[in-house]
Amino acid sequence: MMQSKDNLETPITNNKSRITALVTGATGFVGSHLVRRLIKDSWEAHIITRSSSNLKLLEDVAGKVIVHQHNGTTSSMINIVKEAEPGIVFHLASLFLAQHISEDIEHLVQSNLLFGVQLAEAMTLQGVTKLINTGTSWQHYENEDYNPVCLYAATKQAFKDMLKFYVKTSELKVITLKLFDTYGPDDPRPKLFTLLRKVAEGQTKLAMSQGEQLIDLVYIDDVIDGYLQAARRLLDNKVSGMEEYAISSGNPISLKDLVTVYGRIVKKPMPINWGGRPYRFREVMVPWNKGKNLPGWKPKVGLIEGIKRMEKTEESPQARPDLSLPNIFMGICT
Repeated sequence: MMQSKDNLETPITNNKSRITALVTGATGFVGSHLVRRLIKDSWEAHIITRSSSNLKLLEDVAGKVIVHQHNGTTSSMINIVKEAEPGIVFHLASLFLAQHISEDIEHLVQSNLLFGVQLAEAMTLQGVTKLINTGTSWQHYENEDYNPVCLYAATKQAFKDMLKFYVKTSELKVITLKLFDTYGPDDPRPKLFTLLRKVAEGQTKLAMSQGEQLIDLVYIDDVIDGYLQAARRLLDNKVSGMEEYAISSGNPISLKDLVTVYGRIVKKPMPINWGGRPYRFREVMVPWNKGKNLPGWKPKVGLIEGIKRMEKTEESPQARPDLSLPNIFMGICT
């Protein structure tokens, strides 16, 4: 069924040999891109939704995915996994909160722990043995082996620890991919590039920190390649127990330099008031850089190319701004 070579250019499956994937978090930015890629590569894609799920990001593949609605109970999850009969599960669903308030506790635990444990329990009972889990670089504040930036990151670590029980007591094999900052076209999330785009278009001055923090940005196509390469590793039976890898560009850039690059690509001034607001509590100044590389994977899309794709800019060589000035990338770590 599987291709023997670790080559991302070769689809894992084809029309004669379809693999069934079950995806959580499919309605989000990263998850919707993964589902779209699975369909393109001739997988049979099943997704788990809730009654409140918004399927807008999957409109272009409507009718090509099989939707299972989870009602919140463990028995519902067991039935979903039984019906889907997946060869592999991609677990991307989570509630991300950079900072929480007391009222968020139940939602964080339900989304990031209870849902995942229900999934692992259902997989074990149904004999589904291959899981790709999603972690975060924020589990490693100040580059420590474990030091959560926020409660969200702590729930990611807690779920990983709970998965270890299932790995030790069943045939479950797990790869956890720890993501950094992801970006790409048509991203509805209220993240940095959404903010910068509004500043560029409205030319309204924005107060930001001093901008010295480094950001590790990975283009969405490279992120999806990482998930598929991890799937290949599991389906080729190369995993024993649990493995974890960092999906990192390996080339972080300071916030201040990133704004400069973005402004030059979109050809608009960026009216930023640097130092107009303090760094937030437990600001990540230097991203985690001790993670293992996923065998057979490396990012292909550089930052400049990624921003151009995201902003859908098409420039002639004569009109192209000079993005190679040394001072632009002084904040990049190599």
